[in-house]
Amino acid sequence: MRRPRARAARRPRQRPGADGFTSTFPASSITLVEIPADGGPAAPACAAGYSVQSQWGTGFTAQVTVTNTGTSAIEGWTLGFAFTAGQRVAQGWNAAWSQSGPDVTARNLDWNRTIRPGGSVTIGFNGSSGGANPPPGAFRVNGAACATR
Repeated sequence: MRRPRARAARRPRQRPGADGFTSTFPASSITLVEIPADGGPAAPACAAGYSVQSQWGTGFTAQVTVTNTGTSAIEGWTLGFAFTAGQRVAQGWNAAWSQSGPDVTARNLDWNRTIRPGGSVTIGFNGSSGGANPPPGAFRVNGAACATR
């Protein structure tokens, strides 16, 4: 006498959703988190305007205005840019200035560390050049590229 075969329990058929995926997780267990491509904190939205205020022989005075174009305050900032024609920062104001080769860094001071949304900070310096004095081509705030004005 033959014994009847046991049947495996049938799983309900799942159909992919409109996005082509099938999920067996309860919705309450899923959390979506936006992570920037580099895995770090969100980059500030900014714009930087550079202008030479005066120029003489091999010297010049320049200013940079950094504007927060984002929706949240920038708490503590470091501006970076690079000269392309051998220019040097001699002395600056409204920031702590340093230079290594062509790379220039300006860090906030205690009193101007916060740039509110829509707000700006203007910093400046005296510099030297070998005659040619093209403006820097790109600016970064806290490592993120800024629009150039």
